[in-house]
Amino acid sequence: MSEFKKQMLSVAEALAKVTSGVQRVAAEQVALPAALGRVLAEDVAARLTHPPAAVSAMDGYAVRAEDVVDVPVSLTQIGESSAGSGFGGSVGPGETARIFTGAPLPVGADTIIIQENTDADGRNITIKEGAKQGTFVRPAGLDFSEGDVLLKEGRVLTARDLGLAAAMNVPWLSVRRRPRIAFTATGDEVVMPGDPLGPDQIISSNSVALGAYISTLGGVPLNLGIARDSEDSLRQMFEGARGQDMLVTMGGASVGDYDFVRKVLGDQGMDLDFYKVAMRPGKPLIFGRLGDVPVLGLPGNPVSAGVTSAIFLKAAMAVMLGMEDQGSATALLGRDLEANDFRQDYLRATLSTDPDGNLVATPFERQDSSMMARLANADCLLIRPPDAPAISAGERVEIIPLGSGMVAF
Repeated sequence: MSEFKKQMLSVAEALAKVTSGVQRVAAEQVALPAALGRVLAEDVAARLTHPPAAVSAMDGYAVRAEDVVDVPVSLTQIGESSAGSGFGGSVGPGETARIFTGAPLPVGADTIIIQENTDADGRNITIKEGAKQGTFVRPAGLDFSEGDVLLKEGRVLTARDLGLAAAMNVPWLSVRRRPRIAFTATGDEVVMPGDPLGPDQIISSNSVALGAYISTLGGVPLNLGIARDSEDSLRQMFEGARGQDMLVTMGGASVGDYDFVRKVLGDQGMDLDFYKVAMRPGKPLIFGRLGDVPVLGLPGNPVSAGVTSAIFLKAAMAVMLGMEDQGSATALLGRDLEANDFRQDYLRATLSTDPDGNLVATPFERQDSSMMARLANADCLLIRPPDAPAISAGERVEIIPLGSGMVAF
């Protein structure tokens, strides 16, 4: 094996070092309405039984099933039960109580006859169609019982989850604190969108994309700005990362630029773990620790930064938040691919469905890492393992979905 190859970690080795090099953040209590999108820090158990008692699922009449075996039959209405105002009496032989949806079932009754199957003449109620015992009755605890654990630690809370927690009579939730991720782009050639653009300068799309991605992953982005190509500028930027949960740097367009970042971090005492990964795009990737702050150094190329974020930053933040990284999935290949070299490839691809309902991943013909539009239009990253042989369309491949809408990279 060449020295060039020996210097590089595999993606799996690098990923293991990154995920073991970060810590789970602390928990905090938040009010239920503020918990949307947060990650649960502990299991949540119901504080009551729902429904608390047997209730009616329909508008109609509460009866004893044995009284409506032979129909038609006339029963005497002795009361009424509505939601929030139950009937305090008891239904005996030959008796019935008017009942409405959600109302508690009176003592003695065990069945609901829907109102469409009755005729009412004052208190005289004619039952035209019978029903088996328990018909249209929701028993106590049909949904859940007190003490049932319905929301598990590590769950990203949805609107449905908040509704369930409210029904469980839980007003506060313990959630993971949002990880604070400081980040900085580097280079004299980089300017922010809308700033005056010199003849040799480029727009810093990385900063915008990374800040947004940190937010979608459940973190709090802290943009330290653009560090210029001087050691003093870099030191000042890195000082802003103190007390944060992670520092992410985005280097320049060459290995030399990354060496410059590494030198300054090293001068400040960073414990370097690795700096090259056998992957494409994204080979010049660094990871280490600056005091108590983990440092993830991404390539400066926008596509490389995006791909490495989707693999390494996402996994690191999943550990911080105490949740499982969703990882990869599989799909059928949409076109033939040539054999791969010793680096693991991440090909930008679109997803479609074939006539049999199978998911199909079709890589773009050109995978140049300068093509940001291809990353924006991709639905997934198609993984080509190191030294993978040529593969034909229709064979199964591993993919990393990029998501859509508010959860997308």
